[in-house]
Amino acid sequence: MLTILGFVMIATFLVLIMTKKMSPIAALVLIPALFCVAAGKGAHLGDYVIDGVTGLAPTAAMLMFAIVYFGVMIDVGLFDPVVRGILRFCRADPMRVVVGTAVLAAIVSLDGDGSTTFMITVSAMYPLYKRLGMSLVVMTGVAAMANGVMNTVPWGGPTARAATALKLDAADIFVPMIPALLVGLLGVLGLAYVLGLRERRRLGALRIADEEPAETKERVLVGAGAGAGGGRLGKRPVGGGTGEADGGDDDGDLLKGLDPDRPTLRPRLYWFNALLTGALITAMILELLPIPVLFLLGAALALSVNYPRLPDQKARIAAHADNVLNVSGMVFAAAVFTGVLQGTGMVDSMAGRLVDTVPEGLGPHMALVTGVLSLPLTYFMSNDGFYFGVLPVLAEAGAAHGVTPLEMARASLVGQPLHMSSPLVPAVYVLVGMARVEFGDHTRFVVKWAALTCLLILTAGILFGTI
Repeated sequence: MLTILGFVMIATFLVLIMTKKMSPIAALVLIPALFCVAAGKGAHLGDYVIDGVTGLAPTAAMLMFAIVYFGVMIDVGLFDPVVRGILRFCRADPMRVVVGTAVLAAIVSLDGDGSTTFMITVSAMYPLYKRLGMSLVVMTGVAAMANGVMNTVPWGGPTARAATALKLDAADIFVPMIPALLVGLLGVLGLAYVLGLRERRRLGALRIADEEPAETKERVLVGAGAGAGGGRLGKRPVGGGTGEADGGDDDGDLLKGLDPDRPTLRPRLYWFNALLTGALITAMILELLPIPVLFLLGAALALSVNYPRLPDQKARIAAHADNVLNVSGMVFAAAVFTGVLQGTGMVDSMAGRLVDTVPEGLGPHMALVTGVLSLPLTYFMSNDGFYFGVLPVLAEAGAAHGVTPLEMARASLVGQPLHMSSPLVPAVYVLVGMARVEFGDHTRFVVKWAALTCLLILTAGILFGTI
C-alpha cells in the first residue's frame, strides 16, 4: 500500500507542476500532506514535517547566505570580466553561447557545490540569453546536466556517500570512472552544440553592436534575423533595424548586471573580492568549516568591506531578498515532501519493491541493474536515502552473484546528471529561480536529455570495463 501511495504521490506532484496546475511550493506542501492522511498517518504529519525541516535547515541557511554573497559579488563587478570574456567568445552566436554555458558550468562545478555553480553560471550567461532572445530552459538544462556529471568528484557528495556506505576508498571508486564520466561530459557538450545550432536556426544571424558608445553597447542588439520569433518562457523577439530587445522594466533590470557605470561597483576592491571568493571555495573543498557557516561568514565580510555604510548594506540585502525568499521557501516546502516520504516509510517501501522486482537471472549483472535503477531512484529520493538506504541492499545482492562492491559503487554514480534536476535537490531551485524559468518547463525539457546522458555514462563504463 505504501509503495503504491508513494509512486502515485510522486506522479501526482510531477503532473501538477509540469501542467502548471499548481505552483511547486504549493504542490510540495499540499500533495504530501494529502497522501500522508491517505496513508492513515495524518496524526504524525507535524512530526514528519519538523524532521524534514530540521534536516534541510542547514541547506536552506547555506542557500540564503550564498545568494547574498554571490549577489554582492555580482553587484561589485567580480564577474564582469567573465561576462565580457564569454561575450567575446560567443560573438552573439547562439551555438557558442550554449556550448559556453556547458563549459562554464563544468569548470565551476569543480568546487563540488551545485548552488555555487548555478549562481555563477546564471549570473554570467543570463543577460546574454535575454539579449539574444534565446530559450532559458536550454541554459538551465545544459547547466544542470554539466553539473550533474561533475557532481561525481569525490568532494561533491555522491562518491563520498557511496564510499562511506560500502566502506570503500573514494579514489578507488572515482578514478576508474573518469573515462566514462569524460564521455558523459563530451555528450553534454555535443548536446549543447546541437541545441545551440537549433537556437541559431530559430533566431537567425545575430551580432552585438561593437562600435557603439559604452552605454549603448550593453543594451543594443543588431539582428539580421528580423522578426525571428521569441517564444515561450520569457524569450524576447529579435527585430530588424535597431534590434532592441522587446523589453520594458524587466529587461532593464536584467541588463544592469552588465552596466559598466552601476553605482554598486567596487573596482578598487576587485582583488580583495577575488581572493575572498577563492578562499571561500578553497575552504569548501577542504571542508574547513560547514558550508553554511562559510557562506554566513563570507556574506557578512563581503557586505562589511564593500559597503561599510549601514544603509548600503540594507539596500544590497533588500535587492536580493526576492531570490532568498523564493529559494529558501522552496527548500522548506521540499522538506515537507521529503519528510512525508521518509517518515511514512514510503521511500523504503518503494526502494524495497524495486529491488525485489529484479529477476534472479540478472544477479550476475547487478552493476548494470544498479546503474539503471540509479536514474529513477536518485531522481525520486535524496542522495542520502539512495546511497545509505538502497545501495547497501543492492550491493549485498550483487555480492551473492560475485559482483564486487566497487563495481556497484561506480554504477551508483550513473544517475547524477538526472538527479541534479530532481525536485528534491535544493540547488535546482537556485537554478530555475535565478533564471526565472518555471520548474515544470525545466523538468519537461531536461529529463529526456539527462536520462540519455546517464545511459551514455553507463554504456561507456561497461565498455571501459569499470562497471
